[in-house]
Parts: sequence; structure tokens; C-alpha cells
Amino acid sequence: MPDLTLRGVTKRFGATEAVRSIDLTIYSGEMVVFVGPSGCGKSTLLRMIAGLEPLTEGQIEIDGRDITRAEPINRGLAMVFQSYALYPHMTVAENMGFPLEMQGLAKDEIARRVRATAQTLQLQDHLDRKPRALSGGQRQRVAIGRAIVRNPVAFLFDEPLSNLDAELRVQMRLEIARLHRELKATMIYVTHDQVEAMTLADRIVVLRAGQVEQVGAPLELYDNPANAFVAGFIGSPRMNLIPATAWRDGDRLRVVVPGGQVHLRPSGQMPSDGAGVHLGIRPEHMTATGGLRLPAICETVERLGAVNYLYARLADKTAVTAQVDQGLAATAAGAPIELAVDATRAFLFDAGGHRIA
Repeated sequence: MPDLTLRGVTKRFGATEAVRSIDLTIYSGEMVVFVGPSGCGKSTLLRMIAGLEPLTEGQIEIDGRDITRAEPINRGLAMVFQSYALYPHMTVAENMGFPLEMQGLAKDEIARRVRATAQTLQLQDHLDRKPRALSGGQRQRVAIGRAIVRNPVAFLFDEPLSNLDAELRVQMRLEIARLHRELKATMIYVTHDQVEAMTLADRIVVLRAGQVEQVGAPLELYDNPANAFVAGFIGSPRMNLIPATAWRDGDRLRVVVPGGQVHLRPSGQMPSDGAGVHLGIRPEHMTATGGLRLPAICETVERLGAVNYLYARLADKTAVTAQVDQGLAATAAGAPIELAVDATRAFLFDAGGHRIA
């Protein structure tokens, strides 16, 4: 399958720049997930790739072929929307075969492709049913099947699981991951759910305000975030960002937080003495023993069985989350507690959110 390349892709709506000069290559067979908060431009970017939204500037290529102004039908792409958009008067087989019928394929070829796709999606027993007789997950599989039968260059998914309940979302996530492995197809997937991004992606593209903040494998973004936005967005529960001040101490920084201090070696530009910074620590690295100990007041504990999350406030009222053992899970609301920071797993960000350690 060919690669898909974006060069300087930009979209403006009047004075509003929804997507800003994005350069990106999506390689053959990859599952790339666009993730970010509402309004970050991820769906607009996907629609430009599909040809449903014209570019203001830039170029889109498939294996070196410029498709920037090509009609959607001539791009060789198949899109699956948040809405199933199934024809209610048609059967599952007719819904899946409709795009092939529009292409003028022979009836026996349409039937062959529909049967093969239905087998892949475990819909072979439902081909004669109408959409109203299907569950939400089955309807979404029909919508995906309608894309698969076309043998596209790449699949585009625009938040396809948003209309499903929590249990069905998990099930369909697994289905899409399985399809990607079996079809070895190029897929671009848009979501605001970072759990979907982490579980599905070969690479994640994190977007904010129309710009790419970071591109990388899921664990690369988790373990080595480029800035405070990525650090806070990737991971559930999100990373703790504790207000602090930084002071130079030779080639290291002395970082002072409410209730203590820690020394870190900067990897970026050294801030000035007394500069405001944020110490980043993930909940699983904020424990009850060792390291920098911070006094806090417990607000509540979320007991999930295998893991427990303790929500607390530090001396300056900063809210923090710690992953705790069964013993600390019994901490009462309002009780004082000490939480420890593993400095070897800590990050440091300047006032603008740039990573400095």
C-alpha cells in the first residue's frame, strides 16, 4: 500500500486558522491516531485528507501523486463516520454492496466481496437483516464493512465509537485492532479519547489549536512527552503538574515545591533563578514511601479493585492523584497523609509548558 504525505496543510475559516501548516507522512500499513481536545482540528484534518474539505494551503500526496484537488471518489480512500449512515430500507448485504453497485461492478463480484467481508466482521448470519434489527455494535460493523469491500488505499475513521456505550466501545476497539492486523491496511483514526489512541495506534499525532504538539509511538509519548500539554493529555489519570520554583545549583536545578525540594538535571535551557516551573509526576510514581515526601490532605479514594487512586491536595491546595496500595486505599477523607515523589521519574516544565528536564 502507498504512503500518504501531508505538506504544509493549512485550513482557515475566515480569520480562524483551524489547521496550521502540518507536515506528516503516514506509512503503508500504519494505524495513525489523531488525538486532541475538542476544536483542535483533528476532524478537519481528516476531512481534508478525504477530500470533503478544501485546503487553504498545502498539498496531499498518495505515493507521490498529488491528490490535493482530486474528487473524494478518485482518492481511493474509504471513510467511516461517527454516524452509521446506513440505509434503513436496505439489508446488511445491500448496505455493504451499495458502493460497489455505484462503481458498476458485476453482481457476482459484489456478492463475493460482501460475503468475504461479512465473514471477517462476523456478520455472515445477519446479511438479510435490516439495520433496525441490529445492535449498535453490529451497525458500526456494517458501516466498517461498507468501507472494507471497496479495497481502499487507506481507511479514515472519524470518532466511529462515540455513539456506543462503554462496554461496546471496548469491544469495537478490539475489533478494529484485529481488523488492522488482519487486513494490514493503512488506517487514520480520529478520537478525543486518549485511551483509544494508546490502545490502537502505531503512532499518535497529538493536536492542539490546529498544530501538531508531538508525534510518536504511544509509550514514547507517555514516557517522553515533549511538553506539559502532551504530558497532561496522554495518560489516565493524567500526570500531576505541581507548581514549583527552580534555582540553579551547579549543573543541576533545585526545584522547590510545597513541602519540600528535589534536584533535577536539566535537558533543556536552564531557567533563571526563582523562575516558576511545574514538576510533573505520574500517579503511579507518587507513592507513600521514599523520595521527596509531601504533606497532603486526602479528599477521596477511588477503589477499582486491581488499582486504587487517592485524590488529595497539597499545602498550596494543588490537586494531585496517587496510585496507592490497599493499605492507603483505606485513608479517610480529610485525613492528613504524606505522598512521596520518585524524583528519578519526574519531569520539569517551564512556565510556557516547554520540557526542561
